[in-house]
Amino acid sequence: MATPAQWVAGARPRTLPAAVVPVAVGTGVAVAEGGAIWWRALLALFVALALQVGVNYANDYSDGVRGTDKDRVGPMRLVGSGAAAPKEVLAAALGCFLAAAIAGLALVVATRAWWLLLVGLLSILAAWFYTGGSRPYGYRAMGEISVFVFFGLVAVAGTTYVQLERLPWLALAAAVPVGLLACALLVVNNLRDIVTDGPSGKRTLAVVLGDGRTRLLYAAALIVPFLIALGVVPDRPFAAIAVLALPLAITPVQTVRSGATGPALIATLQQTGRLQLAFGALFTLGLAL
Repeated sequence: MATPAQWVAGARPRTLPAAVVPVAVGTGVAVAEGGAIWWRALLALFVALALQVGVNYANDYSDGVRGTDKDRVGPMRLVGSGAAAPKEVLAAALGCFLAAAIAGLALVVATRAWWLLLVGLLSILAAWFYTGGSRPYGYRAMGEISVFVFFGLVAVAGTTYVQLERLPWLALAAAVPVGLLACALLVVNNLRDIVTDGPSGKRTLAVVLGDGRTRLLYAAALIVPFLIALGVVPDRPFAAIAVLALPLAITPVQTVRSGATGPALIATLQQTGRLQLAFGALFTLGLAL
């Protein structure tokens, strides 16, 4: 039986900035528009965190039963390592999805925007079929697109909408850099696993693009968000303070561009998460001021 520490590790806490940042930025937009509702923001945060942990457990389960985690060099997986039975990890994933659905339903009732039920359903389906089912899209180079859509556009715009009950253009503009930084986490993760994913039949975007172009994509995903933040300065002048996070991009970009592989990229994944948090905090503050 897996220990509590192993369950926490299996939840992959270093990926949680991908859930926290879009909710923070979406709330920053709501503050800028004069309509923040904090209990709804906290509920949106719970939904995002539950979905993130759920997709991590779901990936653990699906990759584990397929055997694609057998020789991985990243953080431990519960099923792949044998620490937990597949049915236990599956139950944990489904429990997280259920919790997210219940909290999301409360937001639907509060806003009376019943179309959000479809958004929530699509979010859960996207989380499951990333590596689940007979034809997982994460094995077909579509993972980054899904992350951009659901942890960028949907999460930021959705957080703003449930508070304002309308969708200003600023929410969509702010969602783009958030989505790109979330993609960067997946890009560097898949770059690290490229040598094992290809032979196992897992055709991630990194496998399709190849090593060199994947490294360029990672650098772009870290740098372009700062350009977009500057692009909203005419409307929200203090958004420029997001540039203060730029120094945190230097080391991970240099590491990836230098050709680092395998375990050396685990630290880069951590650095990417720190950059995402710093950028998100500064961007949120700049939008709200």
